[in-house]
Amino acid sequence: MGSEMSTSAGNSFLVPEELDGERLDKVLAAVLPQSRSYLQKLLKEDHVFCTGRKVKAGTRVREGEEIFFDIPEKVVPDILPEDIPLDILYEDDDLMVINKPKGMVVHPAPGHYTGTLVNAVLFHCGQNLSGINGVLRPGIVHRIDKDTTGSLLVCKNDLAHRSLAQQLKDHSIRREYRAICRGVLKQDEMFIDKPIGRDPSDRLKMAVVPDGRSAQTNVRVIRRFPAYTEVRCILNTGRTHQIRVHMASVGYPLLGDPLYGISGRGGQRAAKEQTVKGQVLEGQCLHAEILGFTHPRTGEYIETTAPLPEYYQKLLDVL
Repeated sequence: MGSEMSTSAGNSFLVPEELDGERLDKVLAAVLPQSRSYLQKLLKEDHVFCTGRKVKAGTRVREGEEIFFDIPEKVVPDILPEDIPLDILYEDDDLMVINKPKGMVVHPAPGHYTGTLVNAVLFHCGQNLSGINGVLRPGIVHRIDKDTTGSLLVCKNDLAHRSLAQQLKDHSIRREYRAICRGVLKQDEMFIDKPIGRDPSDRLKMAVVPDGRSAQTNVRVIRRFPAYTEVRCILNTGRTHQIRVHMASVGYPLLGDPLYGISGRGGQRAAKEQTVKGQVLEGQCLHAEILGFTHPRTGEYIETTAPLPEYYQKLLDVL
């Protein structure tokens, strides 16, 4: 695996009048469009310096003083094929539909360069994958969360990738999920039409926000249990965490959801609950069951159904 960073050419700026006498870390945060944690990393690794003297985060700098800095260039590490079993629901020369298990990350990212779906697909397909999304996401046209199970499309060439990406954009791909949420829904059907964007108070989360992107979810009750409901969620759009955010926003967060469970009727206690009748919860109870699309080469309608994972079926049994 290649190195993750190499040093780029240096840059510099002069401390402006309004920042005279301030700490260096505060000056950097005001001048450079980087996160505070990233700037702290630059300081710690000696990528920031001042002519004639050493500087640290707490160094006070003066107006007109020249600060030199390097922004390390990101070097993409080698993503290696790994012999990881795949549950393939459909496959031909253009694409695959894979039933992703719980706990598997879809594509490599910092902290997850091995054991991902991409590592497994590279072993299965070799170089026969679309390259539109770059070397970190070969073949990946859409994704589902680490702890969400079920159907995921993988493209073997750019023709398939472009076609399916357009179908996703046009909202013409059928995507139906099954989920178990907290609380008992009174109505049999519900249409949630709330815009979703980055949570302004927590960058790790999405939220219903006025200036977010349009997001629509159709919800239908499958069955009701004491304190819980199993629902079918049909996506009209495909925003990040859409079902999880929408269900939490109406007071019925998904069972086991570590990010959005706190939004529900159970409050803090619901977020911390890790078992239901002895069944251990490992992330949200959400399964991408049905995936339907037009084949990019033949024009034929293809539909796959991913069987319920064992944990989900056991949870239904105990409920």
